[in-house]
Amino acid sequence: MPTSRCYYEVLGVERTADGEEIKRSYRRLAMKWHPDRNPGDADAEANFKSAAEAYEVLSDPERRARYDRHGHAGLRGTPGHDFRTMNPEDIFSMFSDIFGMGGGGGRRAPSRGLDLETEVELTLEEVLTGTDKDVNFRRMDLCPTCEGDGAKPGSKPKKCPTCDGQGQVVQTGLGGMFRMVTACPECRGRRVIVSDPCDECRGSGRMSARRSLAVKVPMGISDGQVIRVPGEGEPPPPEAGLGGKGPRGDLHVVIRVSEHEHFTRDGDDLVCVQRIAFAQAALGAELTLKTLDGEAHLAIEPGSQHNDVLELPGEGLPNLRTRKRGELKVVLQLVVPKRVSDEQRRLLEEYAKTEEVDTRKDSPGLWQRVKETFGG
Repeated sequence: MPTSRCYYEVLGVERTADGEEIKRSYRRLAMKWHPDRNPGDADAEANFKSAAEAYEVLSDPERRARYDRHGHAGLRGTPGHDFRTMNPEDIFSMFSDIFGMGGGGGRRAPSRGLDLETEVELTLEEVLTGTDKDVNFRRMDLCPTCEGDGAKPGSKPKKCPTCDGQGQVVQTGLGGMFRMVTACPECRGRRVIVSDPCDECRGSGRMSARRSLAVKVPMGISDGQVIRVPGEGEPPPPEAGLGGKGPRGDLHVVIRVSEHEHFTRDGDDLVCVQRIAFAQAALGAELTLKTLDGEAHLAIEPGSQHNDVLELPGEGLPNLRTRKRGELKVVLQLVVPKRVSDEQRRLLEEYAKTEEVDTRKDSPGLWQRVKETFGG
């Protein structure tokens, strides 16, 4: 195996990552380091091949388990590809299902462009109301000078004489006992030859370009969910032989929700902590509580206990489908003052004389709460 770095490090995932997280990370890296997007960059091609090698191992449960136990040494002698000697396009076609492409040995290059992935960060307030987010990303786009055909203005690509414009050739071996269809070595599947290449894109027909657009984010969306924007991916690759004129791929926008200073999300519910004094807990109190989008009345019943949870219906987040809002769960936190005045001390001492609490008995559910708090 050519890669000596930890495969999890190569893909940028934790050892506990599931198959979908590994696939998503590989797709992002493959798109980032693909030679088409980094022409002439040997390091990018090496990173591309390292990511493919890491994914080949970690996407296979049996090989992943062997690697987890024994590292790279555990993979010696097991079936695998030597990505150092493979063409990047062959590597790309091996995992074509990840990129929303048809694929397989001998099949024609996809007529649809690659999907892209980017992330946007939301606040809880934006989750509450929904919003339009500006998304900025880079993608391979059609060269504006040659409009994607790779030829210098005033000239035209010519049909490849080697494959007669098919983009594929048939090779035979062992006296004609087997036939193998491969990409044409002359045009590399493009079906045409560019004898007078465009100066702007050097004949590739594609250039890296920055793209900005507004994406509508619905209310109630969760961290990790994906919004698909059709047609905002890349044009078909040059080997499709379409001059980039086929349908584009899609843009997948991954939602990330930032932490809030006062509220924690629990599905459609929100959770917050409300500090109260001993007198408020013992006698009851009426408080005005700040919510995510305003204020709410909070009634604390006499005799409330530390860690009691009060629920305010309709003060949580909207459900993505029904738009019905969840609850705001308020956890009461009893605050004991570190210092008291002389008058407060006198009053507390008078109260203590009348207090009747059996300290030898556990309060109901006490040890269950302790276990939950400390993970027991």
